[in-house]
Amino acid sequence: MFRRTSKFGVAVLALSILFSSSASAVARENQTKYPLNIVSAGFATKLPAKPLRIISLSPSATEILFAIKAGPQVLAVDDNSNYPANVPTSALSGFAPNLEAIVALNPDFVILNKDSTKSDAIHKSLTNLGIPVMMEAAARNLSDVYSEITEIGKAVDQQAKARKIIQTMKKRIAKVIKTSKRIKTQSFFHELDNTLYTATSKTFIGNVYRDLGLINVADAASGADSSGYPQLSAEYLIQSNPEIIFLADAQYGESISTVKARPGWQSISAVKNGRIIELPADIPSRWGPRIVDFYELVAKSIK
Repeated sequence: MFRRTSKFGVAVLALSILFSSSASAVARENQTKYPLNIVSAGFATKLPAKPLRIISLSPSATEILFAIKAGPQVLAVDDNSNYPANVPTSALSGFAPNLEAIVALNPDFVILNKDSTKSDAIHKSLTNLGIPVMMEAAARNLSDVYSEITEIGKAVDQQAKARKIIQTMKKRIAKVIKTSKRIKTQSFFHELDNTLYTATSKTFIGNVYRDLGLINVADAASGADSSGYPQLSAEYLIQSNPEIIFLADAQYGESISTVKARPGWQSISAVKNGRIIELPADIPSRWGPRIVDFYELVAKSIK
């Protein structure tokens, strides 16, 4: 004997099928279709299938991979990738990659920074061996950061998580920038090392300060436009008289006391007023999701 189905039951069933179909469509949309052609930093490669044995030779790329929950797919990372704590560290060098050492691990995908030693040759050799390589260029601004997260997310089939990370980053950064607009404009110097190399506003580091309304004393330095990372003289810096000094080399021994002890620096406003900020290791130099932490650190320092 068959039961008669009520109109309400039919409606519920129809809605259930509709929602199920919609969810399936979204899931399919979020999935990467392989084989996948990738063009990054001017280099093209082809991924035949979802990579499950990834080697990251870039600390920034490593942080992105783990932020988008692709950690289980990562086979090994370079010797400078130290975040998060559970990364599969190795002796592989990201600065001077060793082809034989990479190949010996039998990866199915490699992320390589194009500024590393002989990166073109390494890319060509790996490609000839059938190992796909994504070439990474250093980010210049937030747009580049978001693009890399998107590209990596698509390559490793984690598109939905990549989009979620980007949305979270945008919200947090927008909040910090909105708050900083109420703060008086101030000049600053960002120290990369004690030989006075620094970063101008044309770099992703400088972009953070610019977004927060700060004036970079390095922008007017000779050679600043051509490199983005000029070396300043002590005389120029003393004359520029920055109101804040940020030490990205604090992890290498520079500190408030060492800066105060430098000849002639006692006349600099930042030194006189005790506005020397020791930045934590790594965060100011990586363009992964933790760049948000850099925004928040700087914003907190300039209040």
